[in-house]
Order: sequence, then C-alpha cells, then structure tokens
Amino acid sequence: MEDLIREAAQWLASARKTIALTGAGVSTESGIPDFRSAGGLWTRYDPAEYATMSAFRNDPAKVWGMLEELEDVLDADPNPGHLAFAQLEAGGALAGIVTQNVDGLHQAAGSRNVVEYHGSNRTYTCMRCQAHFTQEAVRSMPRAANSPLPLPETCREDPGVAGERPCVLKPDAVFFDEQIPSAAIQGTQALLDGADLILVAGTSGEVYPAAEIPFHVRQQGGRVIEINLEPAPRLQADLVLQGSFSKLASGLHAAWEKARN
Repeated sequence: MEDLIREAAQWLASARKTIALTGAGVSTESGIPDFRSAGGLWTRYDPAEYATMSAFRNDPAKVWGMLEELEDVLDADPNPGHLAFAQLEAGGALAGIVTQNVDGLHQAAGSRNVVEYHGSNRTYTCMRCQAHFTQEAVRSMPRAANSPLPLPETCREDPGVAGERPCVLKPDAVFFDEQIPSAAIQGTQALLDGADLILVAGTSGEVYPAAEIPFHVRQQGGRVIEINLEPAPRLQADLVLQGSFSKLASGLHAAWEKARN
C-alpha cells in the first residue's frame, strides 16, 4: 500500500488541477453512520415516507421525528482524513471538494472551497416565508406540544394578519425528489473546468447525478484515484487505495509533502 500511496502522491504533485468527490464513507470514522448500510437510517425509515418534499408537506412533524435521530450527527468532529484534505487544499494540491455529505465536516476541518452537492443539515429554511435559521438557533427553540416540530418566531409570510402561524422549518439538505441546487451545479462545473485528477473518497459512485463527476474528469483526459474501504468497480479508478479514509488521506498528504520537495 505504501507504494500505491507514493504513486498517488506523485500524480497529485504533477497534476495541473486536482479536485475531490466525497461521500458517506469519509465521515463514518467521525461516528456518522452510512445511511444506506446495515442498520443505517434508510433501513429503519423508508425514504419515500420520510425524505421527500411531498412527505414533508403532508406531515412535517412525522419527518421531524426522524430528524431528531440525527441530533448526535450534528455534534460530530472532523476526522484526520478531513484534516488531511484541508491541508492538501491549503498547500495548493487540491482545488476544492464536491461532497455528497450534509454534515459540514470538511468546512469544520478547514476546507474552504467546498460544494455541498446535496445541501446541508446545519441550516434551515422556513417553507412559507423563506427565513433562514442556523443549527444553533433551531436547537434552542421550543417544540410544539406533543410534537418534535421546532417553534421559531411567527412566520413572516403574512405579517400583521390575525391568526399568524409559526414557521415550518426544513433542513437545507436536498430531499430525494428535489433538484440539485443551481449553485451546487455551478460550483461543481467550476471545479471540473480543467481538472485532470480527481480523488474519489468514501463513495461507491452509485448516486446520480454526483456519480457522473469522475467520468467528466476522465472525459477531459484526467485520472481517477479511489479511496474506499471496498473498491467500487463502477468508478473505474486508475488507482485504488483500499482501507481507512483517515489513514490513507493522511498518508497521501504526507507522501505529497515529500513528493513536491
């Protein structure tokens, strides 16, 4: 494996522009389970009933019952792999990251150019008046009687009208039947422009449209380095680093430091 890490570091050192695509596997070592794995969230909650806009509109309290299970996720800390990617960016080796994760751990580790392809669960928006709320603000809000729904100040949809209603808050994570935000698409395209190497970490490349990103790099004549516990044949990687994300990303950063000197 050390030889493969050294080879990957040489590719990194010689690339014109390197970007990264990350998925759930980069955060499991921070204590955040992969929702699709055995015992994960989607084995206990049907996404069609809990993770679509139609489900949220029909019964927001029901969806918030599921969201309460994610409270511990909001307290997770970046792992050494997140930190290594931030150091690669700071050193000029990594132009930016497109992440499918909604946990904000890349930013918490110090990464600056991060495209949150599937949004974030650390900010919230009122479905009625579009007011925005931080995670800290929502956590401090009282809850409705016999309900997990947070109760912020009165919704600004109809100010001054009798019978004003409280905001109905939705996390800014992208639900299954929502479109990818245009800002995420534009940010991804900006990173793809001129990229000749991509680090694909913690994802099997099966969730579209994010799964198309490595293939765009390859179509530009670039190469794909995969970092995964188990290789993902769908990625058709040119070089596979199999094992712990934290160990491999840290090792890659250290080897790149030597390769560039």
